[in-house]
Amino acid sequence: MRELEGYAGIVTGGSSGIGLAIANTLARAGATVYIISRTGKTKDDYESSAEGTVNIKGDISDTEAMRTLCAELAGRHGGHLDFLVNNAGYTHKCLAQDFPQEEFEKVMNVNVGCVFRMCQICYPYLKASPHKGRIINISSMSAHLGFTQVVPYCTSKAAVCGMTRGLAIEWANDNICVNSMAPGWFHSKMLDEVMDDERRAKILNRIALHDFGKVEDLGAMARFLIGPNGSYITGQDYALDGGTLAYGY
Repeated sequence: MRELEGYAGIVTGGSSGIGLAIANTLARAGATVYIISRTGKTKDDYESSAEGTVNIKGDISDTEAMRTLCAELAGRHGGHLDFLVNNAGYTHKCLAQDFPQEEFEKVMNVNVGCVFRMCQICYPYLKASPHKGRIINISSMSAHLGFTQVVPYCTSKAAVCGMTRGLAIEWANDNICVNSMAPGWFHSKMLDEVMDDERRAKILNRIALHDFGKVEDLGAMARFLIGPNGSYITGQDYALDGGTLAYGY
């Protein structure tokens, strides 16, 4: 289905993994997808960007550069954009009592500050969308569950959920819907490289479906939220987690 034919928007951090899967799914549905990443290209050993994607090298922490870029991209489409997917993120592993201040600030800036600024920058272009503008922020299981050695990351992703709800209410009458998606554990090259059998069994036992997800499902959810049937959904965080958050003891 090409239900996003004529749509145009941005996916940050789309050179691999979740961001790339979302960008490719949106492009295959007909959208023009501008992928902003530090490398400006798909990482080695990942599938190629789909037809309809445009890779752009950019640093989302450079606010003025992002203002210029987003204005240019919107100018290609009559002064509007239809969606923004805030996927770019950062983490650092360290026990809370030893966590370096500079790393804490970097986690909060990339995961919260840059997300908020990208929303601000894209606001006038999303507001002008003929389809109703959509923002999807990528949150995390870490917004809802505690994990050791990544307390600032948990903090930042909980903030993303709060930001999503706040923007959804403030911009509800400005032709913009704002939602977030919280990925659980998904099949990826990185997962296979860093996980031993013991860790894998422990995680699978914590997931109600006892299996890892497919990143294509995240793309499908994004396509739905951005598409014509997502215009009455705002302020929600969608957990694609195989039942992890619902799984009791």
